[in-house]
Amino acid sequence: MSHEQYKNCIEECLKCMQECNHCFDACLKEKDIDMMRDCILLDRECATLCSLAANTMSINSPFVREICELCAKVCEACGNECNKHNHHEHCKKCAEACFACAKACRMMVA
Repeated sequence: MSHEQYKNCIEECLKCMQECNHCFDACLKEKDIDMMRDCILLDRECATLCSLAANTMSINSPFVREICELCAKVCEACGNECNKHNHHEHCKKCAEACFACAKACRMMVA
């Protein structure tokens, strides 16, 4: 597959990575940090996988399909967790980015 065909998905992965990193940092500053524990953990895992997926696509790895499938699953889990805290603007934006990335990754493997 050409780099142009990966372009949208790479962009969504990088956007999601940034939102997850921002959400992670903001969650650490919330008053009830214990309530944010799962969100924080998923933010880190999601950001890592989004970075990996973008990198994998940029080098046209033979494992793109598997990594994008996993990235979509983790993005969805992170988005669902962030939706539980959508009264925080950072969680709301993160959930939106996660669901957009999951959709883009699923389109890559369809």
